[in-house]
Amino acid sequence: MGQRLSGGRSCLDVPGRLLPQPPPSPPPVRRKLALLFAMLCIWLYMFLYSCAGSCAAAPGLLLLGSGSRAAHAPPALAPGPDGTAPRLPFQAAPATPQAAGKEPAEGAASQEEQSPETPDSPSSISSFFSGSGSKQLPQAIIIGVKKGGTRALLEFLRVHPDVRAVGAEPHFFDRSYDKGLAWYRDLMPRTLEGQITMEKTPSYFVTREAPARISAMSKDTKLIVVVRDPVTRAISDYTQTLSKRPDIPTFESLTFKNRTTGLIDTSWSAIQIGIYAKHLEHWLRHFPISQMLFVSGERLISDPAGELGRVQDFLGLKRIITDKHFYFNKTKGFPCLKKAEGSSKPHCLGKTKGRTHPEIDREVVRRLREFYRPFNLKFYQMTGQDFGWD
Repeated sequence: MGQRLSGGRSCLDVPGRLLPQPPPSPPPVRRKLALLFAMLCIWLYMFLYSCAGSCAAAPGLLLLGSGSRAAHAPPALAPGPDGTAPRLPFQAAPATPQAAGKEPAEGAASQEEQSPETPDSPSSISSFFSGSGSKQLPQAIIIGVKKGGTRALLEFLRVHPDVRAVGAEPHFFDRSYDKGLAWYRDLMPRTLEGQITMEKTPSYFVTREAPARISAMSKDTKLIVVVRDPVTRAISDYTQTLSKRPDIPTFESLTFKNRTTGLIDTSWSAIQIGIYAKHLEHWLRHFPISQMLFVSGERLISDPAGELGRVQDFLGLKRIITDKHFYFNKTKGFPCLKKAEGSSKPHCLGKTKGRTHPEIDREVVRRLREFYRPFNLKFYQMTGQDFGWD
C-alpha cells in the first residue's frame, strides 16, 4: 500500500490499469433506434403473416407460385368410365355450315374464362408461411352459370374474412378430373380454422359428369348457382364471343335451325345453357335441393347486399358483407366494391364485364322468351323461387 510508482503516485491512483471500468452506456439516440428497429421487424412479420392468405390471390405473384405445380403433380386418379369429354345428351353435332361456325366461336369464348385479369392462388409467399393454415378441398363451389354473375359473386364473397377462394377457374370436374384430388387440393388457397375454401367454375352446371364427381369428393359440398334471365344470358354469351371473333354469324342466324319455321337450335351452347331445369335434374340425382342455393343475377346487381346476405346465411357465415361495402358504378351499370380484398381502394370488375350488348331483332327475342317459358316455369317449381323472367 505504501509503494510508490514513478512520479510519486500510488498504484491506486492509476485509472483503468488495475481496476476494470464498466463499458460506457450507449447514447440514448442509439437505444431508441434499436428499439424502433425491433418493433418494425415485429410489425413487418405480423403484417406478412396476416396477409399471406390474401397475397396468394395477387396476380403479380402468380409466376412465383404456379411454376412447380405440374412438375410435382401427384399420381392421377382413374378417369371416368367413358374417358370422353363431357357432353350433354341433348347437344347435337352441328350439321350445317352455319352450325359448324359455332364451334370455334364457343371455343374462343371458353378461352376468356382463363382471362389474365383473373388472379390465381396460391403463391410461394403463402407456402412460405407454414403456420398460415393448410390446403383443403372446397366445402362450397359456385357451379354456374356462365354469364350469370359468378365472377361478381366470388369477388364480393372474398371480402369476407372467413372465405378463401382460388381466383382462376380450376375446371377440375370437367376438364382435369384425371389429375386427381391431390392436384385439385394443391390449387386451393391455405385456410385457417373456421374459414371456408371455395372455387367457381360455371361450366360445371352443364357438365353431365360433374354432379357425380363432386358427390364422390364430398356429399356435403354446398353448391351455389347464379342464374339470370336465359334470353339476356344468351345475348351476353354471344356478346362475349363476338368480342373475340367479330366475324361470327349474327345472333339471329345462330338462334334458329330454321328461321322460317322458328325452330330454335338447342345445340348452340348459348341457348342450351339457359335450359336450367334440364341441367338441374342431373344435380338433384346426387344432391338434395337444400344443399343448393340459387342466386338471382338480376338481384345481385340491384341489391348486392341482400343477395350476399342469403349467401352468407347459406354458408353458415356471419353477415359481415353489407350495404356499406358497395357503391353503384353508373358507367358500368353494376355495383362495385368500395374496398376489395387486400386493398384499401375501390374495385370494379374488369373491362370484359359489362359489355354493351348488340341490338337484337325484337321478334327473335320474343320467340326466345316463348321457347324458354315452360323451362323457366319448371325451374321455378324445382327451386321454389320465382325469378320473374316471364
